[in-house]
Amino acid sequence: MTAQALTGEQIERFVTEGFVHLPGAFPRAVADECRAILWRKTGASPDDPATWTRPVVRIDGCGDEPFRKAANTPLLLGAFDQLVGPGRWAPRTGLGTFPIRFPHPDDPRDDGWHTEGSYLPEGADWYWLNLRSRGRALLMLFLFSEVGPDDAPTRIKVGSHLDVPPFLEPAGEAGMSGLVLARALDAAGLLDSPRRPLALATGLPGDVYLCHPFLIHAAQPHRGTVPRFMAQPPLDPVGQLQLDRPDGAYSPVERAVLLGLGRAAEPATVSPKA
Repeated sequence: MTAQALTGEQIERFVTEGFVHLPGAFPRAVADECRAILWRKTGASPDDPATWTRPVVRIDGCGDEPFRKAANTPLLLGAFDQLVGPGRWAPRTGLGTFPIRFPHPDDPRDDGWHTEGSYLPEGADWYWLNLRSRGRALLMLFLFSEVGPDDAPTRIKVGSHLDVPPFLEPAGEAGMSGLVLARALDAAGLLDSPRRPLALATGLPGDVYLCHPFLIHAAQPHRGTVPRFMAQPPLDPVGQLQLDRPDGAYSPVERAVLLGLGRAAEPATVSPKA
C-alpha cells in the first residue's frame, strides 16, 4: 500500500486550484544526477555561457536510472493514488520532455497560454484532448535546478482547469485540438482574465508540481543567470476519466471536471497525512 502523501486540505485545493506543489518529492542528489545527464545531452557547458546559444533546448525523454528513481518515490506514488485513484494510472519508466531554458536575448516563441494536448489523431498536426482526458492523468513538472521568479518558471492560472470542461464537453469523445481550444478560450476572454490569479512554479531541485490535466499554463523567457532544468511528463492513465460513477467514487481529478461542468461531486473520505 502506498503512503498517504497529501492532506485532505491539499487534495481539496488541488480540486479548486488545479495543482499541488510537493517540495522534496525526490532526493536532491537524484536531481543533481539527472541535471548532469541533461547537460551532456544539450551539448552546452555549465561553465561556459558562450555555449548557451539558444533560449530553449528540448530533449524528448530519458530512461536512465536517476530519472526512474525521480518518478517513483513513495511520496509521488502515494500522491498519484490520492489524486487519480489506485489502479487508474501507469508507473513511469523515465521522464520527458525536458524544455531546458537558458538566459538568452531571443524570444523563445513558445510562451503562449495553453492546455496540454495528449493524443494525435490521424492527419492532425497539433495534439488534442477530450473531456475524459484521454492519454493524460496528470500534468507534472519536475524541477532539476533551483527555479526562482526570474528563472523562467512555468506560469500557472490558478483555478483555470475549471474553465476548460465546458469547452470540451460539446466535442465528445473525439475531443478537439489544443490549438483550437486555446483560441476558443481566448475568444471568451479566459486567457487574459484577471479573475484567475497567477502562480509561478518555483522551487528547489527535487520539487514536483502535480497539475490537473486541464490546467492552463505557459512558459516564459529566462531573465535570470542560471539555466533552468525541468521535465514536464504526463502521468499516463489506465483508461479515461469516468464522469458518471454509480458508486460516486470519483477521483479528485474527476471531481474537478464535474465542478467545472457545474456538477460538483461530494469529496470521498480522505485519510490525513501520515
